Amino acid sequence: MNARYFRGRVAATLLMVMAAVATSASRASTDGDAQAAGGNAGGSGQPAVYRVEISNFAFKPNEIHVPAGARIVWVNRDEEPHVVVSTNGAFKNSPALDTNDSYTAELTKSGTYTYFCSIHPMMVGKIVVR
Repeated sequence: MNARYFRGRVAATLLMVMAAVATSASRASTDGDAQAAGGNAGGSGQPAVYRVEISNFAFKPNEIHVPAGARIVWVNRDEEPHVVVSTNGAFKNSPALDTNDSYTAELTKSGTYTYFCSIHPMMVGKIVVR
């Protein structure tokens, strides 16, 4: 594969991801704050844990609002593998997640973080840390 072809494919993929993130932002969920999973939200000294399910080639919920220091756990419920990738390097890329595999990242700084599946770049999500 020549370098020009590869650069063109990478640029096209990035454009698709950016368009998907923009579309996703315009369809942001209206349900407000995400629910903490497993009852670890505050009080115990442990960070709150929030779950994002990967199902039907989508992150559910697509957008979550969490406090600083929260742990986000992605769980793949699809039959296909997925890789969770931060668009700005806020957390390490997950390994390929097979069915029922999970990946955890902790976000300690306030901000808006977008992510996508590197295998299926139309799959995008957003985390808002307060």
